[in-house]
Amino acid sequence: MRSQSSFGRSSPRSNYSRNFDVPDEYEGETQTRRDSDYGVGGAMLPMFLNDLRRNGQQQQDLVEVTIEVENNSIYLCSVNPTAPVPKSDYSGGADARDVAESGILSRSLSATSRIRRKFNWLRSGSSRTSSTEPAEDHRMITAREARRIKANLAKLQRTRSSAQRALKGLRFINKTTGVPDAAEQWSKVEERFQSKAEDGLLAREDFGECIGMVDSKEFAVGIFDALARRRGQRIVKITKEELHDFWLQISDQSFDARLQIFFDMADSNEDGRITRQEVRELIMLSASANKLSKLKEQAEEYASLIMEELDPENLGYIELWQLETLLLQRDTYMNYSRTLSTASGVGWSQNLSTFKPKSYLRNVSSKIRYLILENWRRGWILLLWLMAMAGLFVWKFFQYKNKAAFNVMSYCLPIAKGAAETLKLNMAIILFPVCRNTITWLRSTRARSFVPFDDNINFHKILACAIGIGVLVHAGNHLSCDFPRLVNSSPEDFELIASDFNNKKPTYSELLTGVEGVTGIAMVVLLVIVFVLATRKFRTNAVGLSPPFNRLTGFNAFWYSHHLTFIVYILLYVHGFFLYLAHEWYQKTTWMYISAPLLLYTAERNLRTRRSAYNSVKVLKVSVLPGNVFSLSMSKPSGFKYKSGQYIFLQCPKISPFEWHPFSITSAPGDDFLSVHIRTVGDWTRELKRVLIEGVNDSRHAIGRAQFGQFDPVAESGQPKLFVDGPYGAPAQDYRNYDVLLLVGLGIGATPFISILRDLINNTREEHMDSYTETSRSGDSMNSIASSNMTTGSNLTQTGKKKPQRTTNAHFYWVTREPGSFEWFKGVMDQVAVMDLKGQIELHNYLTSVYEEGDARSTLITMVQALNHAKHGVDILSGTRVRTHFARPNWREVFTKIASKHPFATIGVFYCGMPMLAKELKQLSHEMSHTTTTRFEFHKEYF
Repeated sequence: MRSQSSFGRSSPRSNYSRNFDVPDEYEGETQTRRDSDYGVGGAMLPMFLNDLRRNGQQQQDLVEVTIEVENNSIYLCSVNPTAPVPKSDYSGGADARDVAESGILSRSLSATSRIRRKFNWLRSGSSRTSSTEPAEDHRMITAREARRIKANLAKLQRTRSSAQRALKGLRFINKTTGVPDAAEQWSKVEERFQSKAEDGLLAREDFGECIGMVDSKEFAVGIFDALARRRGQRIVKITKEELHDFWLQISDQSFDARLQIFFDMADSNEDGRITRQEVRELIMLSASANKLSKLKEQAEEYASLIMEELDPENLGYIELWQLETLLLQRDTYMNYSRTLSTASGVGWSQNLSTFKPKSYLRNVSSKIRYLILENWRRGWILLLWLMAMAGLFVWKFFQYKNKAAFNVMSYCLPIAKGAAETLKLNMAIILFPVCRNTITWLRSTRARSFVPFDDNINFHKILACAIGIGVLVHAGNHLSCDFPRLVNSSPEDFELIASDFNNKKPTYSELLTGVEGVTGIAMVVLLVIVFVLATRKFRTNAVGLSPPFNRLTGFNAFWYSHHLTFIVYILLYVHGFFLYLAHEWYQKTTWMYISAPLLLYTAERNLRTRRSAYNSVKVLKVSVLPGNVFSLSMSKPSGFKYKSGQYIFLQCPKISPFEWHPFSITSAPGDDFLSVHIRTVGDWTRELKRVLIEGVNDSRHAIGRAQFGQFDPVAESGQPKLFVDGPYGAPAQDYRNYDVLLLVGLGIGATPFISILRDLINNTREEHMDSYTETSRSGDSMNSIASSNMTTGSNLTQTGKKKPQRTTNAHFYWVTREPGSFEWFKGVMDQVAVMDLKGQIELHNYLTSVYEEGDARSTLITMVQALNHAKHGVDILSGTRVRTHFARPNWREVFTKIASKHPFATIGVFYCGMPMLAKELKQLSHEMSHTTTTRFEFHKEYF
């Protein structure tokens, strides 16, 4: 491995440095120049260097002269002071620092002038003489001197803290390419070498896979070539020993070592300098490693941006120290490029007082208390349900135990009848959780305080499982116990129940082929089909069946198979009427259980049909967006009222008159239109996209980037008819019940929260308008304004006063793998950045396709991102004012910071996305609620 001292490179020009004493005859001579003479251009870097200059009081007038020798010419490049760096405990005031700084620069510049005159012969050569020196060469030398002085200042300002921060950056080996233990890392590399090498040689193109950069082979090849050039080689294969040498270099913990490798990757011609073209190539390499095709197309523009920042002298190249300074000052650049909608970082500081150290007993009691507060509503519902089932089972069990049939069929009969009674109950109440209109109405009542309506689908699934268990117990006892005992009973025993069977002992086949047996078996078969096709693997098409069986998977199979339950309920009526051992109408209780729920559910379906016909909508705009997503903007039906966070069902009769699909509303309640964002992941959504685009006569008006509130007219002719059903309640609609919001969306899962953000923006706009009118209008005019606002449906009370807004802050985290996804809600992001002057809404975009910050593969992208945001105020990845983070969020850190910023607050955590992350967020909500003074309440979106 190379030591730090070996970083100097051979080049056409050789550098010579020597320290010497300035002659006494020039001791009194001084020369003054302004710092601006040495720093022309550059948006931010000179400012950082000036701010970070080190101070000193070195009195020795020693200088370091750097000259360059090329062919027969010798060039004086710079004269730098050699005064030692003052210690950090220097206690001088501002004036002392200014004197020290000016002293260093004055001696340096004075010595430079004197040495030029003293050693004027150095500038004479075969091609450049002092008498014919062009002004251009003089300006070039002056620019070089300026850069040398900046380099010296950069070295002086490299503090221990900045070096410590640098250790986290430019990592070639990290958690994605290796394991923490160095020995284990190399062991895995050896294993991969053995499997990839041929004749003991590893090919250049296999180097990336060997060191763990499986998805970044081009970037790994760049590392390979840079390390090979260090050895003075141009090779395509390496031995195991050479691989080990390469490995030691890229796994070096020294920032200087990693920086030199990164520099060597860009410096393809080994001249010790990086040109614009080489910067462009490195940007393209980084973009390729991170799958950012758009960034590759703009590589030339961003290369110019870096050169503009690091090469203000217009020398056409940058050097190692400039790249180092840029990386060391990453935090400073990031502060300049901080999103406008992010609140001050002061509030994010760790407030350790919110973390409460507890004893073991207090910790246990706190957990129990949190569990009770979090689950008491679920608990009493489940307890009531279990008690009801247990009571019905026991009641029916003892009822049949006291019958004469018990002497024939023993305990099999009361167990089967007890299970049947629980089946009646569950078949009745399983319809309530899917009566969406009823639940949406109940959400607006006080019932929401003690009934967990957010768990309606979960409760529906629990009931389905209970029905499955009940069917097994009921049918199993009949088929394997009751019927065999009845068929094989003695004549004396059968005589006890002969009247129930018309005085004729039935055979086993007669029991199965009777009305009771046929209806029972048919119900079991249909319920098995419904249950299997409703499981997650079949519903999400995760089983991967081959054609034509693949039609048994997906949403369509789930939707249509669920309609088989109508047949099941008809069979249940018949099955409950023809009973062997019950003859009076009041003993046949099946109809008593299921009639009311069936009527309610049937009424809901009829309401949907009638309301959808009334809620026919006109398509205003169809915007095709990246990532197989399109936004659909529709006219708002008359009298259609909804809350942010709710969703609607869409039907397109041209595709299917029976299919309804749920989509979150992305427009705000105050908007005069309805909008949804749809991802084409199934047959129905793909077909909807096709018929909508085909129905548009003028594609210029219908296809493009979504702009909320701005629509071009779309021709009505040929447009497919769309029906809207809803709105329906969702957990996010109750966001106003919390002090602070934590909104987390994965991919298209961000849609439920866009309406909330837009609603918060509208509230902010109204507050600004109210504050303006309060200062400019009288009381009478204010009352008139309040009256007019009431008519527009704003959030006002009956007295005309605005309701107090409990929600004060919102933190939105959007995690996606495709950079094009940020186009979906670009307008909303920019609106938040402009309107949220108080910093109440914080937007955090995370792109998982880019390697985490600090990885060498994303380092240059991070720098370009920060520079572009500082200069233009726009993020290069999202195209918005919100800066994009790389990789996945550290959710524990997110929760910790929010808890520190909002002590004693109740925070609503709303999530929409994959179930795996839901478990982590729910666990963190539970953990942070009983370890801090902040209470987190977790909610997951269900459809």
